[in-house]
Amino acid sequence: MIKFAFMINRIDGMSFEEFVEHHRNRHAPLFTSIPEAQQYVKKYTVSHPVPAEGYPSPAYDGLTEIWFESWADHDAFFASKNYKELVNPDESKFIDMNSVAVMVTEERFVI
Repeated sequence: MIKFAFMINRIDGMSFEEFVEHHRNRHAPLFTSIPEAQQYVKKYTVSHPVPAEGYPSPAYDGLTEIWFESWADHDAFFASKNYKELVNPDESKFIDMNSVAVMVTEERFVI
């Protein structure tokens, strides 16, 4: 299984609370509403930093993780009309697209 971790920051002028609200309650439901998400995506999560005394301030405002069974599923999802016309345009409404960092991994469950 292939896992994509997208580390993201909010657009200028948006508060952290507005960013989290949009990511959790607008974008995530939009993402999961398209049929291709049910067909190709094995798991989808959104995460946001919480106060953690003794740890450095987070470098990112959020994390989106998406799992696909194969590269073919990844390609089909991101090439779909629904992703391109519905989901992708929403991303720039709350994500600073120039700050996105991506890590492609093969997750190994340890414990």
